[in-house]
Order: sequence, then structure tokens, then C-alpha cells
Amino acid sequence: MDDADAAGAQALKAQGRALIQECAFVAGRRVAAADDARVEVDDPAEETVLGVVPDLPAEEVESAIRSAAEAFPAWSRTPQAQRAACLRRWAALVDDNEAGLAALLSLENGKPFEEARGEIRYANGFIKWFAGVAEELRGEVAESPLPGHTILTLREAVGPVAVITPWNFPAAMITRKLAAAFAAGCTAVVKPASQTPFTAIALCELALEAGVPEGAFSVVTGESGRIGRLLTASPLIRKLSFTGSTPVGRRLMEQCAPTLKRLSMELGGAAPLVVFEDADLDVAVAETLKGKFRNAGQTCVCPNRVYVHRELFAAFVEQLADAVANLAVGSPFEPGVKVGPLIDMKGVAKVEDHVRLARASGAEAVVGGDRHARGGRFFQPTVLAGGDDELFRREETFGPVVPVFPFDDEAEALARANHSDFGLAAFVFTRDLDRAFRFARGLEDGIVGVNAGLISNPVVPFGGVKQSGFGREGSIYGIDEYLSVKSVTLALR
Repeated sequence: MDDADAAGAQALKAQGRALIQECAFVAGRRVAAADDARVEVDDPAEETVLGVVPDLPAEEVESAIRSAAEAFPAWSRTPQAQRAACLRRWAALVDDNEAGLAALLSLENGKPFEEARGEIRYANGFIKWFAGVAEELRGEVAESPLPGHTILTLREAVGPVAVITPWNFPAAMITRKLAAAFAAGCTAVVKPASQTPFTAIALCELALEAGVPEGAFSVVTGESGRIGRLLTASPLIRKLSFTGSTPVGRRLMEQCAPTLKRLSMELGGAAPLVVFEDADLDVAVAETLKGKFRNAGQTCVCPNRVYVHRELFAAFVEQLADAVANLAVGSPFEPGVKVGPLIDMKGVAKVEDHVRLARASGAEAVVGGDRHARGGRFFQPTVLAGGDDELFRREETFGPVVPVFPFDDEAEALARANHSDFGLAAFVFTRDLDRAFRFARGLEDGIVGVNAGLISNPVVPFGGVKQSGFGREGSIYGIDEYLSVKSVTLALR
């Protein structure tokens, strides 16, 4: 970087660091980390400690739960228009702090700054969307088959909710859940990922400044398993919304069973991307690039396995490899960087292992295939061609690796795309409208993109099938996850 770029990077880092608060929020109280109970948060690019958050004791987590329960009656009875206005104030504050929030997100997550800025805007889109949805909540009136009876259908907030979010989208996964919950009239206790808690804490402070009641929003930090058990065991928590791995989702479901909590589970994926022989090659390559290398491939909906018709296979691999070879790898604040570091060395080891196993099955590393020369948590953007797809049907790589496999006909492509326990997202590229609809209907996935590699926004119902979970976030359906339906029968005498 030249001197001007270096100065700009330092200024952005300073903005991000200014938003770091080394605390948890419990019903509006800042709880600092004790010397013997703290969690270090590091910068994946520099591998230096950014700060610490408390490993909260059980009594503080339980205090947050009680506060959510105590705040619920008043918040749920707050007129919808007032809750919507509160959300809009929150959104305005996020807009005002966009650059600082993006810099903070880059510091603790490692994604390039411009991509982080895009996530803040994406995250804020959910707040703005659900502010509008809040104003549209209504019940129904139905005629009963019994003479003189009328049935009223009411939609009421389900109660205090627990929200557990991952590190890969530390802003968007908070707002996609909380904006819907607050719009519905629920209160919340949030457990962010220990790798990226500072973004959640900053968003909490802005929400409280916007007028969300102090008891209605707490952020609890610390050891995930212990805090998760406290949240799932509490009878005061009526619902759990979780985004993360399928094994953890299963465990949380088991822990919620004794109290029969409502659940939303957005779990793992192994997204297939299918390119037919009639596809626009330039579009297919560009969209694959966009979808796969966002957040260095650490997204649950990015293409995990790419199937290309044999007629187009060689040309697709060559063009994709050329594009991938030109992706700039580096620190989030370096100009032009498209691929940042992985979140931790465990992630690097997994990516390295997937490449090794793919090579052992016959795949060729056309580009990349090794740790990056920068060292640390950086891995080369990689294109693999051929070999066996079994590993990539079974496990998410969660890294900057694209395995590409040839296929011969539509039936084979559909069978291979569906041959997975997971069903979150899928992508298909074709100029044949009949095939596009036919194939999309045949895919066993909750979200499908046709000639598009980025398919999530506040209007899209986001969620999976099979072992990718259940429930939908965003869209007009997202608020239903936080509402119960009550029927009232009026007998008119």
C-alpha cells in the first residue's frame, strides 16, 4: 500500500476500534470481564487480540432471561406503529454508523472492508423491512358454522426469545432475527459467536439508544455450550432461533424438548451449483465467483460443489480458473482485496484437508490448492476439477475452494444435486425457461437461484429443508416465526 492507502486503512481501523466495548449487555447494564472469566477476541488477519468480553456467570445470564420476561408484557402491548418507529430509529443509527460498524466487523471477522460495508447495509435492510411488516400485522374474522358465532383470529408475540448467532455474518444474523422478533413484540437474549461479539454489542447499544426497552435486549457472552444450556433450560424463554452447524442444532433441539420451545433452525448446507450446456458462460462464471468467494467461502449458501455439463466443462473450468487466479488476497483494509483470512487455524486445516482428500480422489488443483504465501490464516483461492464429489455432498468446506465436476444429462445433474442430507441453497444456470422451472421444482432445497449466485435479501424467505433445518427468516414469512395464533369465538346472543 502507498502512504495514502495506509493512512486510510489506519483511519478505518481506528473507527472500528472506537466501537469496541469490552462488556456484555444485561438489561441495559454493561457487565465487564473479570480477570479470571474472560474471552479473548482476535483479528484473523493480524492474529492479534482486539479485546476481551466476559465469560458471564450463570447468575448474569439468568438475570438477562428474567429481564426479557419482565419486559415482555409491556413491549408486546406497545402499539405496532410505535414498535415500527423504534425499528426505524435503530436503522437510522445504523446508517449513521455504517463505516465504523463495517470496520469493526472487518477487524473481528476478517472479511474485506467493502464486503463488510455491504453486510452492514444488508443487515440494516432487515431492520427497515420488518419496521414495515410490523405495521401490517393483522388478524382475521371468519364466520363459524355454528349460528350466531364469529371467530376472531389474533396473532400474538410468542414471548421472550433466545437468539444464537454465528461468526460469519455477525451483523446480518443478528438483525435478521431480532428485527422480526421486535416487530412481533418479542423480547430477546442474544448469544453471539465468541469470535465476533463486538458487532453484536455495538448493534445492541444502538438499539437501546433507538428506544428498545433495556430489558428487551441483552447480549450475553462467554462459553457457548454453558450459556446455550442456560438459555434452552429456562422455561421463561419461549422460543429459540439458531444459525449454525447441524450437529449443534440437533443438540439444542434436544435441550429445548423438556420446555417445548418454538424453534427456528438455519443449519448447515452443501449447496450445489449446476451449469447446463446452454448457459451463458460469462454469467455462470461471474455468478459462481460472487457466490463462492464472499467471506472467503465461509457462507452456508455458497456453492460447495459445482456440476457443469460435459460440453461446457473445459471452457467453464478454464474461465473460472483465470478469474480466481486474479482474486486479490489480503488484509481487509488493503485496497482491492477480495479474499480475506479464514476465521481461525481450525478452518484453515479443514480447507487444507478437503483439498488433500479431493486430490486423492482424482481432482486436479487447476489454481491454488495450498496455504497462501502470506501465512497465518490465509488460503489460496482454489479451483479443483474432477475427482469424487462425495466429500463435498457430505461436508461444507467453508473456505475459498470450488470443486467442479462434469455431468452428462439433466437427470444425472438433478440426482447428484439432491444426493445430500442437506438442502439449504442451490443454483442453476440455463437459458431454457422450461428447464429452469422444472429443475428448480425438482431441487430439494429451500432457496434456489436461477442464473444468480447471490440470492439473499430481506424480501427472500430464507431457510432450508432436510438437515439444513426449518423455519424461514426475512420476507413476509419471517415474522410468523415469532407469533402465535389465538382464536376467539364470539357467541352473539
